[in-house]
Order: sequence, then C-alpha cells, then structure tokens
Amino acid sequence: MYPFGKGFNRFIPLLLLLIPMALYIVFYFGPSILTVIYSFTDVKNLPGSTYQFVGLDNYKELFFSGNSGERWRSIINTLIFMFVVTIVQNGVALFIAVIINQRLKGDYFYRAVFFLPVVLGVAVVALIWGMMFDPLNGPVNRLYDALFGYIIFVQIWMYMGYSMLIFLAGLQSVPKDLYEAGHIDGTSKWQSFRHITFPLIAPSFTVNMLLSIIGAMSTFDIILATTDGRFNTRTMAYDVYKETFRGSLEMGLPSALSVVQFLIILLFVVVAVRQTRKREVEY
Repeated sequence: MYPFGKGFNRFIPLLLLLIPMALYIVFYFGPSILTVIYSFTDVKNLPGSTYQFVGLDNYKELFFSGNSGERWRSIINTLIFMFVVTIVQNGVALFIAVIINQRLKGDYFYRAVFFLPVVLGVAVVALIWGMMFDPLNGPVNRLYDALFGYIIFVQIWMYMGYSMLIFLAGLQSVPKDLYEAGHIDGTSKWQSFRHITFPLIAPSFTVNMLLSIIGAMSTFDIILATTDGRFNTRTMAYDVYKETFRGSLEMGLPSALSVVQFLIILLFVVVAVRQTRKREVEY
C-alpha cells in the first residue's frame, strides 16, 4: 500500500524533503546558531571584519551599562505589548467567532471583513492608521496619549481575524449532539459554553496563544512603519533591528538581545502551552 512503490522509489519522499531541509538549515537554523555565537563576540556588521570572543560582555552591557535603562524599558514594553495583545486579541476573536458560528445571515461576508486586515500587509495598515492617528488631523489621535495604545490597537486590528478563523474552525468541529444532550439536561448557554464548548476548543486556544505570544514578542515591522520607536513604543525586536542596521554596526550586542528575546519567548510559550494543554479534552 506504500504509494511510492518499492526499492529506490521508497526514498523519493526523503529526497523531496532535502530541498526544504537545506533551505531551513541555510536560512533559519544556521543563522540562529550564528546569532548565539555572535552574542559572545565583538563582531561588526562590516564585510571582512575580524572578531574575537568577549564572553558575557555583551550581556553585561545590555543590563548593566549606561544605556541599560532603555533596554529594560524595551523589555517592559515588549511584555506589556505581549500580554495585552494576547489577551485582548484572543478574547475579541473568540467573541466574534462565537457570534458568527450562530449561522448568521451573511456569515461568510463577516468572515471576509474581519479577515481582510490580515492580508492587507504592514505597509498598507501603517498608511491607513498613520492617517487615522495623525497628531494634527487624525480623528482618533488621542490614543497617542495612552501607553502603547496606538501600536496595540493596530496589532490587534490587523491579526484578530486570523485568530477568529482558528476559533471558528474549532467551534464548527464540536459535535452538535453534545449541545442537544446538554439542552435536554437543562444546561444554560453559559454552562454549555463553559463545560462543552470551551474544553473542546482548547486546542484552538493553544494554537492562538502560541501564535499571539510569538507574534507580539517579535513585532517590529508595524512599529517601524508607524512610529519608528517614538512615543515610547520601542520593543526588543525593534531594538535588535535598530542596533543592527541603524546603530553602531555592532552585531554582538543585538545578537545578545536576540538571544534574550528568544529565551523570554520560549519561557512564556512553554508556560502557556502547558496551561492550555491541561484543559484540552478528546472526543
């Protein structure tokens, strides 16, 4: 029953995987390893430049140098950004998904409307909301006064539709007979959601939490395209970009910051996945 036959044909799937595996190693795994190595060196972003190992000096400079206050501010901003985006984006996405799942008239139209920002692209989104939040003529420019109100709102608006589709797929996979059995037992709508819907769409929560945390912690493009780090909107990912391409051309310091960012993401992802996996049930 093996679809690729016998003999040499059995290795065709492995051969087909060689190209994507090579691309993964060259463009993802290899640079990731080099980033860790560079974080312990004084390498510069200049062709042919030499470098030497400096141990933990880059990490010490990140947290204990004269500019360490800005680094800590970026870390705090990143954590605030991650928590607010993850909670609000998934909460709003779940609410909209539950409403659309009620078989409303024109539900496919609503899906398209809410998913549209996902496919617009960062440049288009930045242009739209740059005009909306213009300090002089923008209709909603008062959000500039709030901590991260600008970027957080735009980030949620842009990616909420993606989370909504994942929740909607989970909702539509819940067997209808479970709701019918609960209705016979006299359960209310809230009890049905709490004891039937929520446990069965927990895998959707796991996926959305994972994507939201990684996406929020790695956000720099929307910040670059809108505020360019002004108005107290600098994050760790933005600092990595700025130090690498617009700073002193030192690669060691931004590499160390990238490693710290990865460790923070890994910590929150592991905790979030473990907590959400506990609530997953099989049916």
